[in-house]
Amino acid sequence: MRILGIDPGIAIVGYGIIDYVGNKFKTVDYGAITTDSKMKTSKRLKVIYDSLQELIQVHKPDVIAIEELFFNKNVKTALIVGHARGVCILAGENFNLNIFEYTPLQVKQGIVGYGRAEKKQVQIMVKTLLNLKSVPKPDDVADALAVAICHAHSGKFGDLFSLK
Repeated sequence: MRILGIDPGIAIVGYGIIDYVGNKFKTVDYGAITTDSKMKTSKRLKVIYDSLQELIQVHKPDVIAIEELFFNKNVKTALIVGHARGVCILAGENFNLNIFEYTPLQVKQGIVGYGRAEKKQVQIMVKTLLNLKSVPKPDDVADALAVAICHAHSGKFGDLFSLK
């Protein structure tokens, strides 16, 4: 199964693409889609959407796993990040992909085995499970890979996390 993990944001969208066969992981690609804060929000959303469409076309994931929006005290920021999350979901929907969502707590539980794990613990587990030389940067990229790994570990319970 090829999984596209996404950590949504407006300035940085982390993505990680992994193959999960049996109990083994293979890293396919990972990185960040970035947008300039000087751009209009609509243009930033288009950059995110177009970039994800291209990633999906090139790598042909079977599913998308996306992190749920973490509640932010700044309502304006939460709304804009919600817009970015929406275009990420739309990009996958346009390819008729199954889309699964996970809370930060579920991701930590799926990676480390403890829902209150520190970010550093999650990053080290991502590096270890994917046999990477270093922790992917920026943090959004490591988070996206963690979401993908979480789905691999939780996929058999897919109906619980699916948006469809």
